[in-house]
Amino acid sequence: MATSLSCSADFVLGMDLGTTSVKVVLLEAQSNSVTDSRSFPTNSDISCTTDTRAKEQDPALIIAALDKCMDALPKDKLKKVKCIGVCGQMHGIVLWKSKSGCEWLSKDEIIRFIPKDISQLITWQDGRCSADFLSSLPKPDSHLSVATGFGCATIFWYMKHRPEFLSGFSDAGTIQDYVVSMLGGLDRCVMTGQNAASWGYFNSTTNQWNTQILKDAGFPVHLLPVVVESGAVAGYTSSEWYGIPAHTPVGAALGDFQCSVYSCMTDKGDAVLNMSTSAQLTFGMPAEFSPPSSPDALSPVAYFPYLHGSYLAVAASLNGGNVMATFVRMLDSWIKEFGLEVNESRIYSQLIQSALAQPNTDLTVTSTLLGERHDPTTSASVSQISPSNLSLGHVTRAVCRGIIENMATMMPPHSLQAAGVRCIIGSGSALSCNPVLQQEVERVFPFPVVYGKDVDSAVGVAMVFKDQLMMFVSETPDLL
Repeated sequence: MATSLSCSADFVLGMDLGTTSVKVVLLEAQSNSVTDSRSFPTNSDISCTTDTRAKEQDPALIIAALDKCMDALPKDKLKKVKCIGVCGQMHGIVLWKSKSGCEWLSKDEIIRFIPKDISQLITWQDGRCSADFLSSLPKPDSHLSVATGFGCATIFWYMKHRPEFLSGFSDAGTIQDYVVSMLGGLDRCVMTGQNAASWGYFNSTTNQWNTQILKDAGFPVHLLPVVVESGAVAGYTSSEWYGIPAHTPVGAALGDFQCSVYSCMTDKGDAVLNMSTSAQLTFGMPAEFSPPSSPDALSPVAYFPYLHGSYLAVAASLNGGNVMATFVRMLDSWIKEFGLEVNESRIYSQLIQSALAQPNTDLTVTSTLLGERHDPTTSASVSQISPSNLSLGHVTRAVCRGIIENMATMMPPHSLQAAGVRCIIGSGSALSCNPVLQQEVERVFPFPVVYGKDVDSAVGVAMVFKDQLMMFVSETPDLL
């Protein structure tokens, strides 16, 4: 990494390109503290009327939200950025033409890029790959199963249903890989093992794609990114960008989940429960752990590549804050049918207040509204209904309880205890702003639960590359 830290304040820029918002932070390298943070919603969802299973986003709106974040950061600090780290939503895929994937613009002394010759982003929530379709695909040489919304599965789906769609592009990656490619002016997309594993057909032990298996199935392997180690530099900025100098190192993009863990998990006895749109419960595996040679499609626990060859045990649920959001939207639509208008934030606030006043309920809500990757046909249900448990407080309490009990079903408390977990770190927007969910976490899991730590993917990716910078400086002290 051809850069160095000076005695004056130098910064690492961290970016998180999430499902609903973009966040950027400036991490002061010497003090390891965040000096500036900006976040904007993307509002990028595309409504697909021909297939309701499709979940797509407009990359131009994601980049527009990134531009708003960058424009709000102090220009004097951006000039002192020594490295850029990018992470974002995993599993999804966007395709582009490598020679014309963006257009660089200069206005009011600000240089930025806008997407060009790029597809829509098919997100991790895409549901077009049915169980029957997935069962028709070749078996991967990987310890991870392939699910709908995974990059390689999505390419297989387009091969069968819209092969002409793929022919117009030369590169593919996650949305964070695209941003790294544009900033670095890369001829080919570069991807870390973290994101490659989230696509499927990737062997994390050898750090290689299942190229032969894919070739034999007619898969367009030229679309597969070049794989590099997590924490590696992908390239250097090809131009000044929002005041960040040209030739600034750009890290190969990481997964938002791994970066959120890196930002807070400092002890081997920590587990992290992250709940935003979806939900994940994870703990670190021992350094000597090796994943199984083949996937267990029925297991709710997977092993995600982390850093330096290590793994995280992860129960990754599709059902998190999105369940509460669906509940709020349902009530909002009912209210509108009566010709009334109530702000969704007010509905959410009232739900929380009502549930806090109802500390227990015998109403049971199975919250698997979107199914699960290990059980895609499962659905949500409500049972034990009686005239006495139909209040707003009872129902909201039961919905929140169902979300947490689903996590405990996927990764039971006894398995955490057996792994040496002593504390749970609670994180994510859905958990931090919902005290009812917090109560249910503390009821279900017999561990101390810590909230309020800086659990943040944008901070985490900045920390990863700050640590890489510090390691480089310690190995080459003559550069200081």
